[in-house]
Formats: sequence, structure tokens, C-alpha cells
Amino acid sequence: MTSDNRLTFKEMCAKFDVTPRTLRYYEYIELLSPERDGRSRFYHPREVARMKLIMRGRKFGFSLEDIRQWLDMYNSDPQNRAQMEAMIAFADRQMEELQNRRQQIEDAISELQALRDQVAKGL
Repeated sequence: MTSDNRLTFKEMCAKFDVTPRTLRYYEYIELLSPERDGRSRFYHPREVARMKLIMRGRKFGFSLEDIRQWLDMYNSDPQNRAQMEAMIAFADRQMEELQNRRQQIEDAISELQALRDQVAKGL
């Protein structure tokens, strides 16, 4: 981190283990707004916090548009009751989606195991 609590572009990529292309894309779609000094970009703690939320959202399987809405809710007033209720609904929908995916993965594993066992018997 630079002496004034900013991360450089390279440091930001390393900290979050993302490619430069990914970071530039998040800027392009306005999820992040780094300070610019000529061709250099600097990320203040606010942008680092936003990136943490973006990465958490991606981990949970949210789309980038969902993440944008999440960031907007977080930035306006994270203690607002309506926003907290919206976040709960948001999370509930995503948990249902993740549970559906988990079931699909478990089914695929079972089918692959059965196929593997069938082939192994033929040896």
C-alpha cells in the first residue's frame, strides 16, 4: 500500500487476486471509481471496501447487476429498514439458486460415480 493509504492498480490486482482486465472491467461498468493521476490509478479505502463487497458477491454467485444494486444499497444507508429487507430478499433468492445448483452437482456426481463403477466392473 502506498504511504497515503492508497493501493496502486497492481497492488489492487494482487490483493484481490484478479486480472488487470477484470479490474479495468469493474471500472468500465462503474462498480469502482479509482483516483486517476495521468495513466496511474489509485484505490482509496472506499474503493477497497467496494471491491471486498464485489468479491463477496461474486463468491455468492450474484450477477454484476445484482452486485451493483447491493453496492447502491450499502452506500446510501446500510441501516435503512427497507434496504435491509431488500437485502434479505436478495440473499434468500440467491440461497435458493445456490441450493438448486448444489442439487444439480450432487446428481451429476452420483451419475458419474455410477458410470465409473459400471466401467470399472468391465475391467
